[in-house]
Amino acid sequence: MSTKKSDNFKKTGDYIQSLERGLEVIQAFSQKDPALTVSEAAKKTGLSRPTARRILLTLEHLGFVESRNNAFLLTPKTLSLGFAYLSSNNTWSIAHPIMRDFVSRTGESCSISILDGADILYVARVSAKRIMSINLDVGSRLPAYATSMGHVLLAGLSEQELDEYFESVQLEKFTDRTITDEEQLRHTLAEVRQKGWGGVDQQFEEGLRSIAVPISSPDGKVIAAINCSAHAGRISKQVLREEFLPILQNTAEKISQSIAAATNSAYL
Repeated sequence: MSTKKSDNFKKTGDYIQSLERGLEVIQAFSQKDPALTVSEAAKKTGLSRPTARRILLTLEHLGFVESRNNAFLLTPKTLSLGFAYLSSNNTWSIAHPIMRDFVSRTGESCSISILDGADILYVARVSAKRIMSINLDVGSRLPAYATSMGHVLLAGLSEQELDEYFESVQLEKFTDRTITDEEQLRHTLAEVRQKGWGGVDQQFEEGLRSIAVPISSPDGKVIAAINCSAHAGRISKQVLREEFLPILQNTAEKISQSIAAATNSAYL
C-alpha cells in the first residue's frame, strides 16, 4: 500500500489505531533488544510512556509478553502470530524440495524472502551443513539495502514505491562496503533490474557474499527473491556468478512455475 493510500485509510472509521500501536510495541523487540522497559518501548515506538505501559500490560495479560526485573520480554506465544501466516499460506512449503535440490548441488545455503517495509523477511530457508556467524531462519529480518535479495526486491518496485522507500529508510553502514549513498544505490538497483539478478559482497557482514534472483508471478511481477549465500573465503564471486547463478535462476523458475500451478489449481 502506498503512503498516500495508507494516510487516507487512517482517516476512515475502519482504521484501528490501538491495534497499530500494539503491533508497533511487539515489533520493537529484537535480537538486539530482547527486553524492554516501558521507557525504552516508548522511545523505540514514539509512543507516550503511559500508552506504552498500557499496551505492555495488555500484552502481558494476553500472554504475549512477560515482566521480569522491571522489563518486558516476548513469550513463545508470539510465535503463533507468525505461525498463523505460515499455516494459512503454504506457498513457500512448495519451494522446499526445489531449494533442497539447489543446496545438494551447490553445498551452499538457500533462502527466500519478501519485502516487508524497509526489511526483507525470510519466509523459507534451507541451510547447508555449515556454521555461519549470522544466524538466520524463517522470520528473520535484514535491511533490504544491504542484501542481495533486498536489491532484487527493491529493483522490482515502481518508481513511486522506490521513492517512498528512500523517504522512510535510514541508510547505515554495516561494513566498509555497505552502500549508503542513495544515488549510488539507485544506480545499483537499475543494474539489477536490467540484468535480472543481484549480488552483494560483504555489504551486510564481513566474509559473507551472496547472489539473488527474483521469483515472479505469471504476469511477471516480482513476489519474492531467492538467494545463495556463501563464505567469501571459500566461494569466489566468479564461482557464484558463473556456476551457481544459472542453477539459482533455474531454481527460481521452477518455484515460480510451481506457485503458478498451485494457484491455478486452487481456483479450479
